[in-house]
This record gives sequence, C-alpha cells and structure tokens, in this order.
Amino acid sequence: MGEAIDLPLIWAAILSLAVFIYVVLDGFDLGIGILFPYLENDTQRDVAMNTVAPVWDGNETWLILGGGGLFAAFPLAYAIVMPALYAPFIVMMLALVFRGVSFEYRWRDPAHRKWWDRSFHWGSIVATFMQGIVLGAFVQGIEVDGRAYGGGWWDWLTPFTVMCGFALLASYSLLGAAWLVMKTSDDLRDIAYRYSFRMALVTLGFAGLVSIWVPFQSPLVWDRWFTTPNFWYVAPIPALTLWTAGIIFSSIRRRRDYLLYPAVIVLNTLGFIGLGVGLAPYIVPHAVTIHEAAGPDVSLGFMLVGAGLLLPVILLYTGYSYYIFRGKVTAENGYH
Repeated sequence: MGEAIDLPLIWAAILSLAVFIYVVLDGFDLGIGILFPYLENDTQRDVAMNTVAPVWDGNETWLILGGGGLFAAFPLAYAIVMPALYAPFIVMMLALVFRGVSFEYRWRDPAHRKWWDRSFHWGSIVATFMQGIVLGAFVQGIEVDGRAYGGGWWDWLTPFTVMCGFALLASYSLLGAAWLVMKTSDDLRDIAYRYSFRMALVTLGFAGLVSIWVPFQSPLVWDRWFTTPNFWYVAPIPALTLWTAGIIFSSIRRRRDYLLYPAVIVLNTLGFIGLGVGLAPYIVPHAVTIHEAAGPDVSLGFMLVGAGLLLPVILLYTGYSYYIFRGKVTAENGYH
C-alpha cells in the first residue's frame, strides 16, 4: 500500500488540516477570552460567552487530533519536538484547563464571577501566547542530535518566539472580534467592529514583521521565497494577502457582518500556506523530513482506515453544530 500511496504525505496533510481547523475554530473563542475585559458590562460578556458556549469544547478536538496524530504517525518527530517544547506545552495545557474550568464556574458561582472572568481572560492569553511561542520555536528550528533533541531547556525562549506569541495574540483577537461581529448585534457588535479594525492593523503589522524576520532566520525560507524561479511561484500568496486585507477593511467600513469572519479565515489560510511553502518537506524544520519521521507504512495504513471513517463523521457533526446554532445571539436567546 505504501508503494502505491504516499502515506506519510497523506498523514502530514491530515495533521496540517487538524492544526489549521484548530487555529480557526478555537482561535475565535480564545480571542473572545482575550477581549473579555474590554467589553462594557456583564450582559455583553454573557452574550459573548454564549456565542461560543455550544461549540467551544468541540473546537479543542482538533488539538487532540494534532498531538495524538503526531505521536502515532510521526513518532520520531514527536520524540524530538516534545522534549524541546515541554515547558510551553505544559503551560499551554494548564491554561486551557484553567480557562475551561472558569468557563463553567462563572455561571454556577455568581458570587465570584469577576474572579472567574479574570481566569477566563488570563487563561486565554497564556494559552494563546504559549501557542505562539511553540509556533515560533518550530519555525526557527529545533536542534537535533542524531535521532533526539540536542538543545537545552530554554532554547524555545528567544526574541523571535516572543514576537510570535504577541503576533498570535493579535491574530486570535481579530478572529474573536470578527466572530462577535457575525454573532451579535447592537452595542456589542459595534465594539466588536472597533476591535476588529484595531486588531486587523496589529495582525497585519505582525505579519509583515514575521515575513521580514523569518527569511533571515532560515536559509531554506529565503531560498523558497526570494530566489528565482521560486519567487514567481509564491508571489500570489502575498498578493492575495493584500487583497484579503482590503476585503477585511472594506467589510469593517461597510459593516458587512457575514463577510468579515470568512475574510479573516482566508487571511489565516494564506499565512498557513505561506508557512507550509517555507518549511516543506520538513516536519522538524531544517532537520527531519516527513518521510524520515514517519512510522511504518503498515501502521500508517491501518490508522488511515480509522481516520477515513471517523474524520468525515467529526466534520459532519462539527458543521451540523455550527448550522444548528447559527444566527445572532442576544441576551434573550442565549444558551446556558
């Protein structure tokens, strides 16, 4: 089977899709947590939280698929990446747990709601920042010694990774604000539009900074993006990014509620594609390729059968959930 089908490539595509879906879906509810204190009153915060109440825990399914799939399909990459990034991963998971607890407790413990609101806010910030740190550490490269991690405990903490952490905070905030534009009305919608504009500016600024910084961080990325004929192949990506940015600002200016969030998703998609173009075929950048890290073809083929059965079910259920809970949420029709 492995000779007829490139199983490592298929599994790399599945895991990339899982990570991307996680960023798009869990990104907006983390973004709402980041923006939480900037909403004007408890009613607005209740409505904002109710926009994600039916779907937020399902969004994190894709993070589990990404981590578990990496362990199962690319064990060598897992054995290298995890020791390099244990600290930010642990902090991220603890923040997600703390955030999840606060999400539920704020409804049942009104006497301490302000504390749970702060927990929701800071849990979202810490989880997002750590995800940005992980992304930055992954892009800048991980030191490999033979078939194991060869770096130190603090290699993940650099000016570049910190910048990526702040960039992801801006990106998730934009996703959260765009989601609130689509799902709310009246004063809360106006606030969401205001923060959509601000976060779009900040996100695009960070996108430009990353685009300048990464090629100097990685000779591979420089070769992919700035040497001919490669330059002409990848030029449509920044061109489409500028076009999408124009749609985002036009949607904000003209108050197009249902266009803004899809446009922000397209912006994230283009960034994800750009990252893939720069790093492929490495799963541990500059060190280990997809095929070098992959498990045996027999294992990959066996797991692919299960994934082929379960992934369509998960996608259909996810789509159905969003369809059922579509439309605007108000203080009168929220979910508890």
